Formats: sequence, C-alpha cells, structure tokens
Amino acid sequence: MVAKRLSRRQFLQLSGSSAAALAMAGTQLGMLRAAPARQDVANITFAGWGGVAEDEGVQAAIEVFKQEQPNINVQWLHTPDTEFTQVFLSDIAAGTPPDTSFVASDNYETFRNQGLLLDITDYIANDPLLGQPDYFNQPQESDRSADSNGRWHGIGSCWVAPHFYFNSALFEEEGITPPGFKDDEIWDWDTFIQAAKQLTVDSAGRHPDDAGFDPDDIQRWGVQWPFSNASFFAAAVYANGGAYITEEGSGLGSEEAIDAMQKMADLVFVHHVAPQSAALSTLGMTNTQMIDTGRLAMAVDGSWALSWMKDLTVPLGTGALPKLVKPATHMQAHFHSALAATANPDAAWEWVRFLATPFYQTQFLKIGLWLPSQTALTTEEGLASWLTEGVHPANYRDFVTDYLPQYGVTARVPAGYVEANANFLSPAIDAVANGTPPSEVMPAAVEQANQVIAEANA
Repeated sequence: MVAKRLSRRQFLQLSGSSAAALAMAGTQLGMLRAAPARQDVANITFAGWGGVAEDEGVQAAIEVFKQEQPNINVQWLHTPDTEFTQVFLSDIAAGTPPDTSFVASDNYETFRNQGLLLDITDYIANDPLLGQPDYFNQPQESDRSADSNGRWHGIGSCWVAPHFYFNSALFEEEGITPPGFKDDEIWDWDTFIQAAKQLTVDSAGRHPDDAGFDPDDIQRWGVQWPFSNASFFAAAVYANGGAYITEEGSGLGSEEAIDAMQKMADLVFVHHVAPQSAALSTLGMTNTQMIDTGRLAMAVDGSWALSWMKDLTVPLGTGALPKLVKPATHMQAHFHSALAATANPDAAWEWVRFLATPFYQTQFLKIGLWLPSQTALTTEEGLASWLTEGVHPANYRDFVTDYLPQYGVTARVPAGYVEANANFLSPAIDAVANGTPPSEVMPAAVEQANQVIAEANA
C-alpha cells in the first residue's frame, strides 16, 4: 500500500517544523525501524508520546498483547510530547508512517481529512465486544470518534476533564463548605468568588475586599484558573451557555464565550484572587507545590493531574467547576488510530482494539491519569477494579458516575484548527490572559481562524 504524502505546505502548516527537523525526525524513526522483520510475524509500529507512566504502561500492554496475539509484534516508538507531531508528520512526508499511533484530539479531524487514518468502522461493527452499542460511554464516544457519516478512524484513549483540586484542611479552617460533584454541591459563580476572596490573603492577613488589601503582596491566592489549556477555558465557555467548537469552527467569538473568558480574567485583574502566570514564574513553583506550601488554596487542572496531586502532603479535595448558567466541563483525550498506509491493517486493528479493552485503560485509571470511556468500568464492579485508596478522593466516583454523564461536553476539533489556533486564536487568548479584554481581540481572531478552518474543510 502506498503511503499518502503531505504537500510541503500541508506539512509545514501542521507541524511548523523546518527542513532540518524533517531530516532529523526521519532519521530517528528510520533507525527505529532498522531491526530485521520475522517472516512469520506481522510487525507493526506504534508511535506515541508521554512521560514515564505512559511509556511504562504501553510497554506493559505490549507484553500482555504478545500473549494474546503471538503472531503480531508491536514496536513502541516513544517520542517526547513537544516533538511528537513534528516527528510523526516528518515520517509521513518521508513515506514511512507508523502503523498505529496516538493522535491528539486537535489533530484527529485534520489527519482524517487528509486521508491519513484507516477507516475502522467495519472492524468495530463486526467486533463482538467493541461492536456492542453500549460498550463505550455514549453519546460522547460517537460524538468525538465518528464523522458526520458515522465513520470511525480512531477510538478515544480515555476521558480527561478539568475540575477543582484544593487543600481540604484549609477549607475547614476557614469554615467554607467545599464544592463537590453532586448537583447540590456545585457552586454558582458568586459563591465561588466569595470563597476565593475568603481564601486569598496578603501578608497582613487582609482579603481582597478589606481596606488596605495589597494586591502586590499576596501570600495566598484563592484559586488558579489558567488559560494555558484549551479545556480550562472551554469548560467556562460551556458553563456560560456558549460553545468552544461550533459548526463554523471556533465558538470563542460569541457573547457567552467572551463573557466567560472575561470572568476568568477578572479573577486576576479585578478580584485579585488568582495569580498571573508571571507570578508563578517568579515563584518557580507548580500549582501542586503552591497548594502543598500554602501559597494557593485551590487550582483548576485536568483530571490527569491527579496522578501527581495525590502526592500532596496536605489533605486533597476535589470538586466540580462552578456553574455560570449551568454546570459543565470539557471532556477530551487523545485517540488511538491505525494509519491508512499500513501494510498490515488487520494486525494494526487488533492492536488498536486491544488498546480499547479494559486492561489497557485500567492501568492508567488506577494511578489517577485517566477517566474511563468504557461502560464496564463505570459499574460498581468496574469502579472497584480501579478506584484506589490514596489516589482517588472519596467523592471521585461521583465525578465519574454522576457529573460527567450529565455535564461533560465534548466536540470534534475541525480540520484546520491547529493552524488557525497557532496563527490567530492562541495569540488572542494569550493577550486575554495578560489583561486585554476578550471583546477587543477575540471576535477578529475567531473570524480569521474560521476562514482558515473553512478553507481546510472545503
């Protein structure tokens, strides 16, 4: 099967890499593929990124897969996060793509639109396990994985979504009832602001509404809600009745989105309950370290952060983000896909299928890195197989069984979004994070971004 090649323009748009990086990346993966292939075994490659946990998890999965499928050999091509897309697209442009791969959620539709991903719809439909209509949590799985014609070119690895992390002892000391995940435990915006102010103090012990409060001498911030991850502001947009992604592309130019982003910025510049990113750089601390040392009361971060937040020395609490007009959080995760150019599509499918079975997902659920996307893992028996004392707070099952099915929102990121975001949306969002009103920069940025998206989908 002949590999589909990207044009130079397409490659540079997607990866932003130079010709030197192209040569380097091609050499890296070329060396990895240099091992001789056994004739009686289907040899496939699996490209992906991640830290130690992901690396070790994939290697463990390969060993189990070998026992189930001795005639398929999987070679793991591990690349650092910051270099992955560059390496991946370099290899495709060179005509030597991996057989299977991680695919970032913001690249999935672009790669599908370019014909890079294998259509696995019929494989799923004919599979006695994955083909069951209730195997995946629905409708979210179909919403992200299937195109407008119902065709699947990948399967979501899991779910992840932002929520609150906080120092439970500090809430108790201040007499504040913390947020949870059940309907009557979700804060409204005013309650959130009031709590954040009560938790914020300067060096004299004054709060933001107290006379003499010094916003340049804050010793403990009430909250950190950064713009650094799209899911963090997408959650606020959906909670305000807007949409992160619409039929036109980006939905960040709507009144609801602009109001939500303004409310996030006001946490820093009006209410003085959240630090600017520059303050964190000066301190040289992560949000985890700030919570642990008493410099921060609560942080908005992804569910994946539980895998290291669990190591806090202070008692850890978790809860839902506040509602504006309704509760909401943004769900997403990377995909597992087979490449259309693979010479072994059946073997590639067997590996992608294995990655969508409980064994592979459970090992990452147990350490707090992932949330389940398979219904069997959300039953009482399934929950018992991965909820882990010392990792998952007591109310975390509420997040999985009550909150996400009702209030989790996902959306397919359209083809062309990566280029549109890099050139127009991201600079505007950075400006908002630094104090520019979103009403001044987002409408024009969204208009330009959506022109790029329209061209990519024409």
